[in-house]
Amino acid sequence: MVSLLARLPLPAQRGPGARRHWYPAALTAVATAAVTLLGLLGLGLAVVVVETLDPAGGLSAAGAARVGGQLWLLADGGGIRLESGPLVLAPLLLTLAVAWGLSRAGRGVARLVEPAGARAAAGVVAAGVAVHALLAVLLALAVDGPGARTDLLRCALGAAVLALVAVGWGVLRETDLPETALDRLPGPVRPLLPAVLAGLLAAVGLGCAVVAVAVASDTAGYAAVEDALGGSGAGAAGLLALGALLLPNAAAAALGVAAGPGFTVGAGTVVSVHGISLGPVPALPLLAALPDTQAVPLLAFVSQAVPALAGLVAGAVLGRRMADDDGGSVLAGLWGVLTGLLLGVAAGVLVAVAGGSLGNGALADVGAPPVATALMVAVQAGIAAGVGAAAARWRSLG
Repeated sequence: MVSLLARLPLPAQRGPGARRHWYPAALTAVATAAVTLLGLLGLGLAVVVVETLDPAGGLSAAGAARVGGQLWLLADGGGIRLESGPLVLAPLLLTLAVAWGLSRAGRGVARLVEPAGARAAAGVVAAGVAVHALLAVLLALAVDGPGARTDLLRCALGAAVLALVAVGWGVLRETDLPETALDRLPGPVRPLLPAVLAGLLAAVGLGCAVVAVAVASDTAGYAAVEDALGGSGAGAAGLLALGALLLPNAAAAALGVAAGPGFTVGAGTVVSVHGISLGPVPALPLLAALPDTQAVPLLAFVSQAVPALAGLVAGAVLGRRMADDDGGSVLAGLWGVLTGLLLGVAAGVLVAVAGGSLGNGALADVGAPPVATALMVAVQAGIAAGVGAAAARWRSLG
């Protein structure tokens, strides 16, 4: 889409050097808008397909489009005020898809227009942020209605922050600004970001494995919730898709358990290795992963190895990526401790983004506590990353 738009002739344009100053911003605006429109089209079609499986007749085409728009706003970090209270919970898998699309749009524009300097790159990012936020506000106004009022301010701010991160990352990847900045930093600082990212991906992957095992151990509960909600083909497919969109959120909650603080599903349900309190929860099959009794399951204790394993992965990546003149094993171990601390910060940010609210009162707080989770992951991952970095550095030096 971006490359096709770039080849279209503009008025009064005679050659590549005749591009107007507004050309990069206009191209960014069109590319960003295309991401939103294609995403909304895909979500709407998915909801329509699911609804066609309902023998009793499901939502109309307009209703399906409204549901798709609401999901898009939630993925952008927006909020919806239901009769039961505010719904603020981003389906992170969909959020990652939106961020990937925006990043690709920013990267494609930067590759074509080749912004010269930080000011030109900032102009491209600003155009993407403005258009994505504006479209989010227009979408929020379109899907607003009785029983589901949209929070315009939250929708605008959430979309702007997501576009800033995603488009900014895409543009930076096509410029020499990151390399210029890294060249001014000490050598061991350069592999810090890949190491932290590797550790975070390892933690999320292990969290997904914990959730999968928990759900598989209570397939009867999963089926019972589906039957209670109707059990039709549309219901089963829709709930399965919703569970997939919320799987990263569940993995973040599992990370809270692994770190120690645990997580909550409202005021009545608390799950941690220190104890379990069960209360009423929403009728979502994915919540079949919750324990059935007050006893702490063995899986919760086993999952406590997740922060250490993630720290080992981060430390190993750091040790292997250090240059020949970046010091020996001892220095690598110290940098590994810093990597583990940064991994804790990243885990706290992930937990904060994955949590939210499912209503007022008892369901006002859902997810793991970000600060406590960050601190516990930082302590455990810092020690493991230090050991992993020292060992990897020692092996790389022979």
